Amino acid sequence: MTDAEPNPQDLDPEYTHHGGFPEYGPASPGPGFGRFVAAMRQLQDLAVSADPADDVWDDAADRVAALVELLGPFQADEGKAPAGRTPDLPGMGSLLLPPWTLTRYQPDGVEMRGHFTRFHVGGNHAVHGGVLPLLFDHTFGMITHAAGRPISRTAFLHVDYRKVTPIDAPLVVRGRVTSTEGRKAFVAAELLDGDDTVLAEGNGLMVRLLPGQP
Repeated sequence: MTDAEPNPQDLDPEYTHHGGFPEYGPASPGPGFGRFVAAMRQLQDLAVSADPADDVWDDAADRVAALVELLGPFQADEGKAPAGRTPDLPGMGSLLLPPWTLTRYQPDGVEMRGHFTRFHVGGNHAVHGGVLPLLFDHTFGMITHAAGRPISRTAFLHVDYRKVTPIDAPLVVRGRVTSTEGRKAFVAAELLDGDDTVLAEGNGLMVRLLPGQP
């Protein structure tokens, strides 16, 4: 593959229909949303690490309930809310995704940088093994988009765990399309630490959606 901008319609004349998948554009919320997401990430870390007295838990629960009441009337459909559609924010502004930032987006490969926090711990200060497939799956979606592949779903995802993944340390994930076969795109990625030591490897298959397929 080259750095030339691919034309998705060369691969799929029905590309603009996205199978049955809606086409969501990027969101541009005000700075308050970024502050909110950052604060919520801190709250997630505290929710799994704090150990206060009971009366503090009661106070915290009341404050969270007040926040729920504040935001409740503003629930929006998927594709309308900015979460997951704000590429300028870590994790695209989605609390589901780890707080990683896209640093390379080319047809021949994608790179994201970030770190994991206390919220992602599985045990003994190591990242939960189930979090890494989420990171790889998100990376695979970025890879297929950057490569100009049609809208696809993950058919399989395999992860090899090479070393313990630490929290609060700078990490990078790099991936690319390794081969294509009609509707199929085989993808691979590596998670590395600051010394370029491989912590985990992911391999997957992304399959183009058929017309009307969700």
